[in-house]
Amino acid sequence: MDVTIYHNPECGTSRNTLEMIRNAGIEPTVIEYVNTPPTRDQLVQMITDAGLTIREAIREKGTPYAELGLDNPDLSDDQLLDAMLKDPILINRPFVITPMGTRLSRPSEVVLEILPDTHKGAFTKEDGERVLDEKGRRIV
Repeated sequence: MDVTIYHNPECGTSRNTLEMIRNAGIEPTVIEYVNTPPTRDQLVQMITDAGLTIREAIREKGTPYAELGLDNPDLSDDQLLDAMLKDPILINRPFVITPMGTRLSRPSEVVLEILPDTHKGAFTKEDGERVLDEKGRRIV
């Protein structure tokens, strides 16, 4: 299965998402988007395919969001996209693209919605939360 993750290795949610993909037996294409940001068209497509608004795809925490005044409701989508492309840390993460769909995987287990049921066993997130049991089934 062809899977792409827009990843930030410094983000626990992104690391957990990447490991859940690998737990499904898939080695994804990993794009460290802070160093290799998507094009404007790619970013718009990911956001649209994930069913989000541009504003929902902006990361506030740990970014210059407030300093740049991006909380101003009068800013257009184009202005928000310009800011995200100029400073890619503003792009929320991780976005995952598979043939089954595109998701902003927050929380990380959202990625399970767009992966095949091929998990190799149990999965526990970095914080100790169990997500999959020994048979690779989702723990609810």
